[in-house]
Amino acid sequence: MAGVKALVGLSFSGAIGLTFLLLGCALEQYGVYWPLFVLLFYVLSPIPTFIARRLSEDTDSASNACRELAYFFTTGIVVSAFGLPMILARKETIQWGACGLVMAGNSVIFLTILGFFVVFGGGDDFSWEQW
Repeated sequence: MAGVKALVGLSFSGAIGLTFLLLGCALEQYGVYWPLFVLLFYVLSPIPTFIARRLSEDTDSASNACRELAYFFTTGIVVSAFGLPMILARKETIQWGACGLVMAGNSVIFLTILGFFVVFGGGDDFSWEQW
């Protein structure tokens, strides 16, 4: 039952993050949908970690080169997701208020993705059928 509660909590926080993102796009004073391109970063961010967990052997060593490279790529994707709204606001494509809402949405969504990996990815018997 704990897995279901965690899944409901993660989906609720994901909905809150997407609400911030959509408010940054759809409010009447902002009205520009360029910040929706961060959705691409939301989809891309867990992919390197999924690939690294699939390819790396499960050893007890402190460092694994495949996982470290995946963390590096994931960090680049996350930083890009925070950088895109700032660049759009700096070039006056979007307003700074929309940039703030998108940044809040980014924070919530990426914490939700991290929470997913903490809750569902910790064990060796990780499978999609457990929830």
